[in-house]
This record gives sequence, structure tokens and C-alpha cells, in this order.
Amino acid sequence: MDDLHDRVCLVTGSSRGIGRAVALRLAQAGAHVAVGYSSHPQAAAEVVAAIRRIGPRATAVEGDMADPVMVRAVVSATIAELGPVDVLVANAGIGPRAELEEIDLDSWDRVLDVNLRAPFLLAQALVPQMRDRGFGRIVFMSSVAAFTGGILGAHYTASKAGLIGLTHALARPLAPHGITVNAIAPALVETDMVTGNPAVGQRLAASIPVGRLGRAEEVADLVLAVVTNAYLNGQTISVDGGLYPR
Repeated sequence: MDDLHDRVCLVTGSSRGIGRAVALRLAQAGAHVAVGYSSHPQAAAEVVAAIRRIGPRATAVEGDMADPVMVRAVVSATIAELGPVDVLVANAGIGPRAELEEIDLDSWDRVLDVNLRAPFLLAQALVPQMRDRGFGRIVFMSSVAAFTGGILGAHYTASKAGLIGLTHALARPLAPHGITVNAIAPALVETDMVTGNPAVGQRLAASIPVGRLGRAEEVADLVLAVVTNAYLNGQTISVDGGLYPR
């Protein structure tokens, strides 16, 4: 197990939801955290304040993950504020619901840009320094939709499935350099994306074998387990209440 004390972590999309829970959980383990966000600056500031109360250093880094220039700017800002990044949790994602015929090219491109291209660019930017330091942890936030098809649309499902392929592509060649790459595939977690409509949330919860939606903190616990285990590499781990056993 690897001690996260004084490690620097970048968690994208961490002003709310799963990302917020991940940022706080890593801070509780002693890591300094860059709180990535594209909107909701006040929420990001609140996460930063909460982390500082725990003890580690923290900073908020703004950037639209659909913009490759901003993706690189987030990396630069994190390094400038906290130092070289040891742990990347590429969590930021969007999931506009749409039927096949409703997905135009702009919608397809934006979802793939945020959910798949941005994690690739983040890893591409951070791997060289991780390799030089002989340590790195990369976690891509996929989804059970990559296995089931999901309920949001083909663009979302394709982007989340692509993260699993990206995990496989990076895990083996980076392992000799002390870098592990894994993906986590949650299902139907209590976030704004899922619980915005209470009636829909209740219906979705009924479809989960354990009988409820997941909690962001349960995903965060798994992220911590993944980044502190040096022998876990190239895996996609589901936290889905038994929705898709495999």
C-alpha cells in the first residue's frame, strides 16, 4: 500500500458529486488536492476550504474540459500551485440524455471531448513527469453504461467505453515506470445528474439489486483503494450495486 501523505492529486470535476467526495477522501488520506471545475466556482471554493480544514493544501483550478487549451492550463495551474502531480483522477464528465436521432455532430463531439479526449490529454501531459519521478496513479471515471449501454445515449456510452480502452492502452507500458492506470465504473450514484427528478431517481433505484442508488462516498472509498494499491493495474472496477455482475 502506498502512503498518500503529501502526494499531489488532481481531481477534475470535483466541485460537486463524485469528484467532491473523491477530493475530500484523498485529503483525509493526507494528499494535497487540486479541485478541478468548469462552473460552480463557489462550490469549488467550499471544497478547497473543507480540504484545508482537514489539513492538506488545496487549490481550485478552473477549466472547460471541452477546450484542449484549458485542459493543459489546468495541469499547469495545478503544478504551479501544489507541485508535480502524483495522482490524476479524471472524473469530469457530461451526460446529456438523447435518443440516437437526436444526437447531432456537435453534441457527439462535445461529449467525447469532455469525457474521453480530456482524460487522454491530461494523462498525456502528466505521464512524463510521473515517469521521471517513478510514481504515478491514473484513475479514469468510466461508467456501467460502458457494459450495459446505459440510459443517457450512444455518445455517453461510447465515451465511457473509450476510457476502458484507454486504460488498457496505457496500463502495460507505464507499469515499469511505477505508474498504474485503472478505471472505475459506477452506476446510478446519488448526484445531480441522476437525482434531479425524484420520481426518476426512485425508478432507477428500484432497478439496482441492492435496492438503492449508490453514494458518492462509496465511489470515493474505491478510488482511495485503487490509488493506494501498487499491484492493481489495467483494471476496470465496477461499483454498481450488482447491476452488471461480471
